[in-house]
Amino acid sequence: MRYYFLGIGGIGMSALARFFHRRGDAVSGYDRTPSPLTDELQAEGIDVHFDDNPDRIPVDVDLVVYTPAVPEETLEFQALKTRGVRMEKRSQVLGEVTRGKKCIAVAGSHGKTTTTTLIAHLLSGAPCGCSAFLGGISKNFDSNLVVDNKSDYVVVEADEYDRSFLQLHPHMAVVTATDPDHLDIYGTHRNMLEAYLQFASQVDADGRLFFKEGIFEDEDGDSLIEFGSHHHDHEHGHHHDHGHRHSALPLPCAPISTYTARGIEADYYAINVRNYGGNLFFDLRTPDGVLFDLELDGAPLVNVENAVAASAVALSCGLDQHQLRHGLKTFAGVRRRFDYRIREKELVYIDDYAHHPRELASTIEAVRYLYPGKRVVGIFQPHLYSRTRDFADDFARVLQALDEVVLMPIYPAREKPILGVTSSMLLRKMDTMSKYLCTADQVLELVPALCPDVVLTLGAGDIDRLVPRLETVLRENLL
Repeated sequence: MRYYFLGIGGIGMSALARFFHRRGDAVSGYDRTPSPLTDELQAEGIDVHFDDNPDRIPVDVDLVVYTPAVPEETLEFQALKTRGVRMEKRSQVLGEVTRGKKCIAVAGSHGKTTTTTLIAHLLSGAPCGCSAFLGGISKNFDSNLVVDNKSDYVVVEADEYDRSFLQLHPHMAVVTATDPDHLDIYGTHRNMLEAYLQFASQVDADGRLFFKEGIFEDEDGDSLIEFGSHHHDHEHGHHHDHGHRHSALPLPCAPISTYTARGIEADYYAINVRNYGGNLFFDLRTPDGVLFDLELDGAPLVNVENAVAASAVALSCGLDQHQLRHGLKTFAGVRRRFDYRIREKELVYIDDYAHHPRELASTIEAVRYLYPGKRVVGIFQPHLYSRTRDFADDFARVLQALDEVVLMPIYPAREKPILGVTSSMLLRKMDTMSKYLCTADQVLELVPALCPDVVLTLGAGDIDRLVPRLETVLRENLL
């Protein structure tokens, strides 16, 4: 087969491209700009070009894989449509690749990349093994793709954007969060919740659904899922009664387990969470008893919650407590997810993909927990005009928790500018004097002059290009 990828540099697209290439298929593609990821694809022997030129498309393409991030007015997109080549979205192709496998899919408005990668790391270290399509570059695998042809398990990140995750019919699924996001697609939070419930209803009846306690509740706090029916995990005597559904919604037919890092209402939960020398320790209560003193190396507080979810899945796949313990301790994390670039006594530099107010809040909270009393400078690049507009007040409030706030211009991704929606608008909403608006080059001059103890780069746009340059400048200042 000959595959052609429109937007091959995307994190999900590149994993599929690598998969087909490794399988021996012919793979090539277009992306708008070079990146470290496209450099890696080219080094692996995949042909990638960056000019929107239909003449560069191979003649004998069998399937075009594209992403909603590529505008339909792109010349190559138009040429392929005219040519009548078979075209499928990335989500459709992922659905086909995982069909017939024991698919473990992780969805959620945040937390899904780390949880997916942690599940893949845990299973890979156990006899069951797994393949995986990840939404970030795992630092353990140094890739976003894991291939294990002997394993039935395939772990995937299930993307809610454009309802992509409805292409998946998982054996097991995790839903980590349902905070409002992608309202340009869903219109309302309720519509988004219904899509998550549709996804949950597609889990195999002989599999299992795991979700964070309380995320499927309406505005009145009533559960949108009927517990206490045959759906829930009765054999452990755990019972929920959250009220009644008010309207017909798709319900899961798989057994359900809930989890949480805070509170004791769930089937799986963490207790006794503590910080020793920058590492987190916690005890995990499961329906079968307690596992004491589990350790996460240099992790943010939110990773306890991700670890509870991943541990619940791993234990359900048959891992014993020794395999689980070793897997959690050796998890190195994901590039751009609370990613330590410098970890010295005089200076810590962490890079993070956080781009939603809730994610920013949890990253800043984690830094304050691990480094109390330290002077924290954060550089944030807002992602999408629509998200900046929808959550402007929340962004302003959350970013004020930093000692110094450095804003970069909004990264538009797939969007056209919206009148009046700019980083200056965000800056004006902040009740702090310690705020700056900078280009990437200006950041390199400003940040060392602010004498930080901890530096954070935050955002989902092309701020990742700034990271190695900033790391170099900060290291030079340490000397």
